[in-house]
Amino acid sequence: MFAGENGLKGDPRLQAISEAIRVVPHFPKQGIMFQDITTLLLDHKAFKDTVDIFVDRYRDMDISVVAGVEARGFMFGPSIALAIGAKFVPLRKPKKLPGKVISEEYELEYGTDCLEMHVGAVQPGERALVIDDLVATGGTLSAAIRLLERVGAEVVECACVIGLPEVKISVNLMIAWADCEKEMMLEHCNNHQSRLFVMCHCKAHFVSVLNNGWDGECYS
Repeated sequence: MFAGENGLKGDPRLQAISEAIRVVPHFPKQGIMFQDITTLLLDHKAFKDTVDIFVDRYRDMDISVVAGVEARGFMFGPSIALAIGAKFVPLRKPKKLPGKVISEEYELEYGTDCLEMHVGAVQPGERALVIDDLVATGGTLSAAIRLLERVGAEVVECACVIGLPEVKISVNLMIAWADCEKEMMLEHCNNHQSRLFVMCHCKAHFVSVLNNGWDGECYS
């Protein structure tokens, strides 16, 4: 799931990308360890390396749709789409798209949110890649998967720059990829993590692992 465990172990680009991401404690509220990717965007080489790693992974997977999750998925998705010869489709928050949309709700810690996509943007049978900056519980990515699969697309993988440990991510993505016949559930449970690619560990989590405790959420 993590790039360092996916053929890129020891790649110096990963450390440089991680170092380019700033952590802002207690933003936007107490207890949140905000993973600020704007500092990564300021570093031309680290930003290019980030896009290049994604492009190298997906260029030969016959992907025709790169779907970016609002808003930070928009920062990486278009560059990846151009490089691999795919179209970019924005998955937006409610009432941001002007045309007819298809919507998918997902649960937050308190309440719900929603992703929307233009009807007709993705065709049945297209192979899609979902891009976001950070995966924590997988709730947003799960909504993106459901949205794309409802119009008949095949979601090849979800890709993020930053991620929490897989145990935190597993449940929501497992549910999203196991919404089929019950006899297929075990296969999906075993294989769902192969459909998530994350470049860097959440920096705040390194503290929690070393201290055997958690002092804040990751957020971006």
